[in-house]
Amino acid sequence: MSEEFTPAETAHAPGVCVSFEEKRVELPEIQGDEQIVRQIWEETDALGYVYIWQLLESF
Repeated sequence: MSEEFTPAETAHAPGVCVSFEEKRVELPEIQGDEQIVRQIWEETDALGYVYIWQLLESF
């Protein structure tokens, strides 16, 4: 009925909702500098993480 929870499979680094490596699989081939795309993704993802924690702390 229920699957066994394994933290190693679902764990992310602190401050990360969706890692770039996970998202990279979904993206088409990057034509430009992948480091710029990675940096923007990680900065945007960090904002989402902070937002979620702010909501949890506020209520």
